Amino acid sequence: MKYAAIFAVIVTLGVFANLVHESKMLSYLSSDPRACINCHTMTTHYATWEHSSHRNRATCVDCHLPRDTFVNKMLAKAQDGYHHSVAMTFKTYGPNLRISSDAAKRIQNNCIACHQKTVSQMMANSALYEKAADSTVQMGRRCWDCHRGLPHGTMRNLSATQNNFSVKVD
Repeated sequence: MKYAAIFAVIVTLGVFANLVHESKMLSYLSSDPRACINCHTMTTHYATWEHSSHRNRATCVDCHLPRDTFVNKMLAKAQDGYHHSVAMTFKTYGPNLRISSDAAKRIQNNCIACHQKTVSQMMANSALYEKAADSTVQMGRRCWDCHRGLPHGTMRNLSATQNNFSVKVD
């Protein structure tokens, strides 16, 4: 019985190690944008970002995760990863990925933080005037309400191949 228990533990550890290796789990702890294309549904998003003006200045993590503390960044990454894995496992995402309200707030705050100098006058003006329908958003509107094509182009669904971009990862 002792040997059977030891064998079961070794098999369990081997299966877990294989799962970590095959899913490239440890890559999700990095800030490398290529980690985002471990999941094939993000390939179009990666390709369009790769051909955008943001490529040399901001990675996926810079836009999509909080910047204040490492703990908040990892918590948001874990939460988003959980939702993505559930959607992928149960095929609930449909042809279009939808951003959560929490992630939308993070992106909005990061846009404003990076473009503070550019949007400072808009922020001052927004305090003077009536807010748009979504009053929870800084400046009353989301940045992508006007800048729809940044940084992912104008693709609308997972099967889009924006200008036939392809991703080649070594």
